[in-house]
Amino acid sequence: MEDDFLAEMSYNGVTARLKRLSDAFLYQTKEFYTEQDAEIEPNWHMVFLLLEKHGQLTVTEMASQLGQSHPALVKLTKKMKRKGYLISLEDENDRRKYQLTLSDKARAELPLLHRYWEAGDRALREMMDHHTALLDQLAVVEKNMADADFKTRMHHHFESLKD
Repeated sequence: MEDDFLAEMSYNGVTARLKRLSDAFLYQTKEFYTEQDAEIEPNWHMVFLLLEKHGQLTVTEMASQLGQSHPALVKLTKKMKRKGYLISLEDENDRRKYQLTLSDKARAELPLLHRYWEAGDRALREMMDHHTALLDQLAVVEKNMADADFKTRMHHHFESLKD
């Protein structure tokens, strides 16, 4: 990209560059799904795969395993239920809780969905020149964020700049 001011900003441009990439992946994946006449949305794959692995989970359990907020997962799973991809089952041990599981419709479409996701995986590998350095660095940032979040670190550095 020519004259990319965000890249020129170095560390101060990182969050905007990540957002720009995230938006591009999101919109282009949506376009791909639309061209395929698929009813799914780009961020649903993580729920499909998690429930395929575990069979059934509560929204709280999914949110924890995905590192997402509970309200975000509620919103996402409600859309998936409306489209017929998820069903709610009352928890046998606690009737206040509901387990989510893939519907018959979702299970029937999984082979095609896996082809979509494998195509995306291959495209990303290609775009990353088959290197894992970005994945490794993301893991470092996520670990450091868990140790002390960004806001806390900003406060610390802001205070040290007073002198």
